[in-house]
Amino acid sequence: MSIEPPVQPALSDPSTETGGDAPKRPRFRRLKRFGIALGALAVTAVAANFIFPPDFGRAHQRSTVVLAADGTMLRGFLTPDDKWRLPVTLKDVDPRYVRLLLAYEDRRFQDHGGVDLAAMGRAGWQMISNMGVVSGASTLTMQVARLLEPIPHDLGGKLVQIVRAVQIETRLGKDEILDAYLTLAPMGGNIEGVRAASLAYLGKEPRHLTLAEAALLVAIPQSPERNRPDRSPERAKRARDKVLRILTEKGDIPLQDAEEAMGDPVPSERIAMPFMAPHLAQEARQERGEVGEIKTTIDARIQTAVEGLLTAQRGSLGDGGDIAVVVIENATSKVIAYAGSTDFWGETGQIDLARRMRSPGSALKPFIYGIAFDDLLLHPETLIDDKPVSFGSYAPRNFDRGFQGTVTVRDALHMSLNVPAVAVLDRIGPVRLAAVMTQGGARLSWSSKFAGPSLPMALGGVGITLEDLTMLYSGIANDGIVRPLRRYADQAPGEAHRLMGPVAAWYLFDVLKGSPLPSGWAMGRGIDRGREVAFKTGTSFGFRDAWTVGFSPRFTVGVWTGRADGSTRPGELGREAAAPIMMRVFELLPTERSLGKTAPRDALIVANTEQLPPSLQRFSPTRMVAGLARSVPPPVIAFPPDGATVELDDKDPALILRADGGAKPLRWVVDGKPLPDAGDYAQTEWQPHEEGFSRVTVIDAEGRSATSKIRLKRSM
Repeated sequence: MSIEPPVQPALSDPSTETGGDAPKRPRFRRLKRFGIALGALAVTAVAANFIFPPDFGRAHQRSTVVLAADGTMLRGFLTPDDKWRLPVTLKDVDPRYVRLLLAYEDRRFQDHGGVDLAAMGRAGWQMISNMGVVSGASTLTMQVARLLEPIPHDLGGKLVQIVRAVQIETRLGKDEILDAYLTLAPMGGNIEGVRAASLAYLGKEPRHLTLAEAALLVAIPQSPERNRPDRSPERAKRARDKVLRILTEKGDIPLQDAEEAMGDPVPSERIAMPFMAPHLAQEARQERGEVGEIKTTIDARIQTAVEGLLTAQRGSLGDGGDIAVVVIENATSKVIAYAGSTDFWGETGQIDLARRMRSPGSALKPFIYGIAFDDLLLHPETLIDDKPVSFGSYAPRNFDRGFQGTVTVRDALHMSLNVPAVAVLDRIGPVRLAAVMTQGGARLSWSSKFAGPSLPMALGGVGITLEDLTMLYSGIANDGIVRPLRRYADQAPGEAHRLMGPVAAWYLFDVLKGSPLPSGWAMGRGIDRGREVAFKTGTSFGFRDAWTVGFSPRFTVGVWTGRADGSTRPGELGREAAAPIMMRVFELLPTERSLGKTAPRDALIVANTEQLPPSLQRFSPTRMVAGLARSVPPPVIAFPPDGATVELDDKDPALILRADGGAKPLRWVVDGKPLPDAGDYAQTEWQPHEEGFSRVTVIDAEGRSATSKIRLKRSM
């Protein structure tokens, strides 16, 4: 009989021990370890993403660009690393360029997350198949990553670039990534970004580009130094045509359009960046700081025309003279044209002569008469004496050393007679004139010879800038109300100050529109007869400065001519040197609806002096009316007395100023700045801000004044 071999115990089978589930345990452990590793890698990547974020500094470090009111570029400035990297966004660029860029560089830009895996696979396969690079796989986001920071051109650098691209995509939207590329794309030399390249090579903003121009701007970054049209126009043309040809083959551009674009010439020179209103632009950058764009109130068309005029005029300045011009729109107080000199790159051209303190000569006389008109001391037809007279030790003479006898105020202002102007200033008070001007926003300076307001102010014994003087004249055009000038588009209108009443302002316009024209202009040449322009000229002592400021209902134009170093120009008068330029500037300005100004209802319009009230028929100087004020003694400052040291109390900073005597109302002026009107009160308050010396002046209704020089010191 057969004997069955003994059954050997089977080796241990894990499946029998666990009901068939034992083999899954090692696999589970491996998956678990892989998951942990993957999670750790993800955590590390996330941590690295925040610990080592991409640096967007270069994209934010852009050239400061100063713009005209319509967005036209006036002047740009290099970045700290000496690049032309102008602010630009998608809305500033022709959509045709953007379509070509995406079609040529990154067709799936809107769909990928920074890395185009399909493009990378295709590029790798082509490289293996052809034993060399056939096409690239860098997305626009990857290119932005390389433009933001230096990345080596090797395998390690490519990995860094990929990581950075993903980081960028998590932080910026697609439009923001495109903005960064438009700003940073290398365009040859120190030109970066499509806007800078468009201006430098095409001479225009990139808002409207032809197909050929758009293709050129797409092609240059492929090899920025080799494809520069200013250095290698033929190579630039080949690069442009390659872009057009490839996009035509892919169906992005019609063949006929591409062939026509290939026939367009390529620019062969680099064009200088826009350079208008350079002084105003430079000061805007200093005042507003290093920001992307600063929009001003400048009218680009008028600015271009004015600069063209000054360039033509510069040829006639053979004696080292120069010109400055300021044009203001009266209703808004906006500066619409500004020239600080005729040649910014000349020996002294970078000095802003429109903001230099200079003597205005007789150009302040209208404000003297305007105040007197306001006080009902004068009328344009009032008779006034032009005869030899001394005001203490001061004995003014006319320019021709002669005298005209008795004339009307109108004729005195037309002929710019000195004695009548000084006599009227003596009546209203030079401190009051200075207060009216400084309250209107003008800055005044005094020489060591004239340490403060005095009668020589009538003839130019004070310093003022062309900008401030033109601003004051615009106040006359605005019915006597002046506002601070506005240079920036976002600048709100400033506080209004009244220089004089509307009647006085109209009297000045009516008188000054009849000012004698310069030689050669009286026979119909000059101002466009479609508008009435009132103007006044001025010539400083020694022929150092020649001025003319003219105003119409809509515009005010100020012109200064002279030498930057202040040396004399014998024979150069405001009427002959500056007035013709002012007239030519007005010819460049838009026409005006109103030919002149309508007389206010309260204006006293008469045919001759005899029709005036008796009190206005003849002007009485101060010495003749002194007896009228005998019943009221002149003002005296009771506190603080002259020479006093006044302690300041931080708990009660207000300082009481008190006067005795004086005809009411009283006006107080501290360090050249007027305080609020004290009215019929003999005292007012002033709040000093710092220690030091101050000059306190009180002026009464008769123009008499008293002054105290004091020292301010904080209490211990």
